[in-house]
Amino acid sequence: MASAKIYLTVPYAQKDAAKALGARWDAAVKKWYVPADKELVLFAQWQVDAGVPVAATPAKAKASGGTTRASTVTVAAAGDFVAYNGDAPPWE
Repeated sequence: MASAKIYLTVPYAQKDAAKALGARWDAAVKKWYVPADKELVLFAQWQVDAGVPVAATPAKAKASGGTTRASTVTVAAAGDFVAYNGDAPPWE
């Protein structure tokens, strides 16, 4: 069983599945977590691997052949993705 809150990376589309297994929402952190009375094994698909490096941009993720893992968001790399930096509208 978990001894403290173990935070999970749960995609929005899978939130109901995580909740059904007993995960709880931490509104302050805006993340799902495993309560102390639940088995961690049930939530293995949403646990972040501590040894996996975080890719800073989708370009780095594409070069590494996968997805980016950040503290709050997981972004899939796409070949035609262009990051918007906020300086000028992307359509100009």
